[in-house]
Amino acid sequence: MIPFLDLKAQYASIKDEIDDAVLRVLASTRYILGEEVEAFEREFAAYCDSKHAVAVNTGTSALHLSLLAAGIGPGDEVITVPMTFVATVSAICYTGARPVFVDIEPATCTMDPAMVEAAITPRTKAIVPVHLYGQMADMDPIMDIAARHGLAVIEDACQAHGAEYHGRRSGSIGVAGCFSFYPGKNLGACGEGGIVVTSSDSHAEAIRMLRDWGQSQRYHHVLKGFNYRMDGIQGAVLRVKLGHLERWTRARRSHAALYDKLLAGSGGTTAPVQAHGRRHVYHIYALRASGRDRLREGLRSVGIECGLHYPIPVHLQEAHADLGYRAGDFPVAEAVAREALSLPIFPEMTTDQVRQVVEAVEECAYAA
Repeated sequence: MIPFLDLKAQYASIKDEIDDAVLRVLASTRYILGEEVEAFEREFAAYCDSKHAVAVNTGTSALHLSLLAAGIGPGDEVITVPMTFVATVSAICYTGARPVFVDIEPATCTMDPAMVEAAITPRTKAIVPVHLYGQMADMDPIMDIAARHGLAVIEDACQAHGAEYHGRRSGSIGVAGCFSFYPGKNLGACGEGGIVVTSSDSHAEAIRMLRDWGQSQRYHHVLKGFNYRMDGIQGAVLRVKLGHLERWTRARRSHAALYDKLLAGSGGTTAPVQAHGRRHVYHIYALRASGRDRLREGLRSVGIECGLHYPIPVHLQEAHADLGYRAGDFPVAEAVAREALSLPIFPEMTTDQVRQVVEAVEECAYAA
């Protein structure tokens, strides 16, 4: 069997470091925020070429607080894409604002800048491009549009730890970048976690208060805040894993390059595209196949686990029917939702496992 990812193998490779870090927090009794979280914030900010990092409990919370810190609220509109995990849209809704969707580019599956300007209205206050699968959106034209219209840009980088756009790190281009440390992410906690990176002093200050009941100091509540604090154990674990992230990223990129090479010319499938000037970190290796569901079942029957990211775009989810969108409104996103199949990819994967997956893909595609 080849798993979709192997968290046990990752833990085994750094077990002593992780165990020491966890025991250090237990001995300190600093279970919420504390020195380990503060150190991780400094280290992750430096990794992202940003001035500040503010650790929170989830990537969703990172998005929510970044939007609030940018002044987004009831009556506002925020432009994003329907091809994303639902948390992107939920965070917008939490502020009372309305999500407005634009379609994605077929090659990269990220926001199509050519669609953005037509979606802007007098109520538009922000743009949230999603760096899907580990590749950054085309940020220069998005930033140009935002500057012309006075809009905040908040990067949903929850799948793009260490990704780059013309030499700039994910999260460092907009007013803020939001990351998730869900266990399966390229940089994953042993539980939940998230962070906001920003070079704006005011944005960082607001988020630090908002994550901790709006306090400027203990029992001085300046803002109506939330309990979105990071646990000390997660900060310690993430500090350890951050030290391995570049090595893990090189392994992911190597596996993706081998997939690309071996799948070239494979009938009925299309490999993901890494756009010029972008460093794709391959959180997901999203193959596209016209017979995706048959291919998935065929791979499962021979012991290869795959994923679907994401089979129903957000504008067609029942929970967001109130937005009024219909099938056909975003044809590229809808086509990707029908065709994308996430193949196994994780740093500890072997070359032989990649070859086995490709052989199985070709056999199943031929049988179909």
